[in-house]
Amino acid sequence: MTARSRDEAHRAATPLELFFDLVFVVAIAQAGVSLAHALAEGHYAHGVVGYAMVFFAIWWAWMNFSWFASAYDTDDVLYRVTTLVQMTGVLILAAGVSRALDDNDFVLVWFGYVVMRIALVSQWLRSARSAGGPERQMALRYAAGVSACQIGWLGLLFLPDHARPWLFLVMALLELSVPMWAEQKWQSTWHPHHIAERYGLFTIIVLGETVLAATTGIRVGVDESDELGRLLPIAGGGLLIIFSAWWIYFVVPAHERLTSNRVAFLWGYGHYLVFGSAAAIGAGMEVAVQEAVGTAHISTEAAALTVTIPTALYLFTVWLLHARYSKRGVGQAILPVTAALVLACTFAGRAAVLLAGAVSALSVVAGVMVATRQTRAGLGEQETGQEQESA
Repeated sequence: MTARSRDEAHRAATPLELFFDLVFVVAIAQAGVSLAHALAEGHYAHGVVGYAMVFFAIWWAWMNFSWFASAYDTDDVLYRVTTLVQMTGVLILAAGVSRALDDNDFVLVWFGYVVMRIALVSQWLRSARSAGGPERQMALRYAAGVSACQIGWLGLLFLPDHARPWLFLVMALLELSVPMWAEQKWQSTWHPHHIAERYGLFTIIVLGETVLAATTGIRVGVDESDELGRLLPIAGGGLLIIFSAWWIYFVVPAHERLTSNRVAFLWGYGHYLVFGSAAAIGAGMEVAVQEAVGTAHISTEAAALTVTIPTALYLFTVWLLHARYSKRGVGQAILPVTAALVLACTFAGRAAVLLAGAVSALSVVAGVMVATRQTRAGLGEQETGQEQESA
């Protein structure tokens, strides 16, 4: 197994990678359902902390595979079989998401990771066998680091409930440190365009889960109540938020910024908040629906916060990671201001979701107008320069 070139032309996601992504649909959906249930019951700390832990497990499993595949996807029989084993581990993890969030039972999540990581470590060892020098050392470090972390996660099975969040924090930092430690002397040849595409595709999957969660919540609300008038603003606002989230993420070509490991690691790790907040928007919309039909045990403002907080976090994080690098002048302020205004929408009562959606949509309109104006100004300066040169 030899590394692929970082300069390879026309590198795109493979059918196997797309198939691999599909198994995460189940895990994300389960995490969203459990988060919505906890928030609707007013168990905010338990729901948010549990969701953060479980979503990290989901996201990190996807990360481990995607970055390895970007550098070493040989697409031979052994690689395909090993990937299918990893997919099996993800499905086991997905089956344990609800038990982890509702009952603090992490047995299935941990075992799913064991299955995934047996396959992943074998891939790194296969890479080490084919490489030499610093590249071989990198592959062996990955294999050792991944294995050591998996042993550390055993604490989730034996520690008392109050200690598990602290273990999670320590182990999450160790997990994030493995790639930086492994690639000190040799960098894996991940492909910038391929990585950006993979992240974009996963963003679409997460937003798709949000659409599904919102649709399910509204359907249940309609079935259980005649309050259709209260649900339509939530549906309309939710669609505007989701459409705006898609537009804002894909307006900037992210691969142009992925020029080094340092930039790529910060960008890639930051997507934990992008993906997690995007999925949480759907859970929040379910809570807003439940509050509107009277089945949630929280206030109207609290239900609104379950939508406005993740929406604002998504907008700000996307701006922080890559949108701000393509903006000039007033365009720099659009997304941060939009995030603040979305939070302010919380106090609009049951119109909060609709108003937050309208604010998000207006930010897209403002961004398009500013970009168009700046493009025209740039073309005008270019034409003036050409005329001066001709003169």
